[in-house]
Amino acid sequence: MRNLRTGRFTLGIAVITLPLVLALLGPLFAGEPGPRTPSFTLGDGHWLGTDFVGRDVWQQVLHGGRPVVLTALAATALAYLVALPIGLLSALTHRRWLEELLMRPLDVLLAIPSLLLILLAATVFSPGAVGLALLVAVVNVPDAARLVRAAAAEAAARPAVEALRMQGETWWRMAVGYVGRSMLRTLAADAGTRLTGVLYLVATAAFLGVGVAPDATDWAVMVDRNRTGLFVQPWAVVVPALLIVGLTMGTNLLFDAALDKGGRQGAPARTATSGGTGGSLRSRTEKEARP
Repeated sequence: MRNLRTGRFTLGIAVITLPLVLALLGPLFAGEPGPRTPSFTLGDGHWLGTDFVGRDVWQQVLHGGRPVVLTALAATALAYLVALPIGLLSALTHRRWLEELLMRPLDVLLAIPSLLLILLAATVFSPGAVGLALLVAVVNVPDAARLVRAAAAEAAARPAVEALRMQGETWWRMAVGYVGRSMLRTLAADAGTRLTGVLYLVATAAFLGVGVAPDATDWAVMVDRNRTGLFVQPWAVVVPALLIVGLTMGTNLLFDAALDKGGRQGAPARTATSGGTGGSLRSRTEKEARP
């Protein structure tokens, strides 16, 4: 099993390295754009040919990854920034009306398909890169908040939280010091899957022209605008599409390997804490509650 986990981690690194390096460092090595040549041609000094308006595809690849990666990371971070306090507060509060006030509006958003909501918002205003990140974050908040609430409610039902409450500990210490730490593994697992979904959503929105200009230097836009010349000059479509797939696959593999490693390392410790009959319930509860 250890070899399988190591192999998964190595494969994840191998898959994600190239697209991530191109996305983050590509603009530093792209240089100045050259003169435009006939569209969908190969050769003449263009490694990957030219795109639908005669621009060098390799140079577009070097410039086009950063918007996708940064928008996806920003959207994921913003989603958790909103979902964490909402989920924790609704799970730890003893006021039913407050929980309903926090969660019911999110259920309404959850009922609307994410891409449809983004397209509807795009008909009202024209979002740029920042607007697209905000829209993607908004459509991810309901699902993330419900997951945080479920994980926090499970941790809040443990005797350690009741012991902290009886000791007069602050809500912040209970929510962050114990409940927040108890659900780190769940959040990490969700973060890997959510980042993959956000990458796909950002790429799809850009493919449909939401948040980017029609001729923007973006991997998703390259796939859309160059598909008319797929059988003439395939590299303009195949290369950015493979880079997007590499980002999502590599992210999933890395999170999967990291969580598998963390879970196996943590298993003996959990067994040692919960097992045995020598200690009293109070002493075990205090050990759980101790920061």
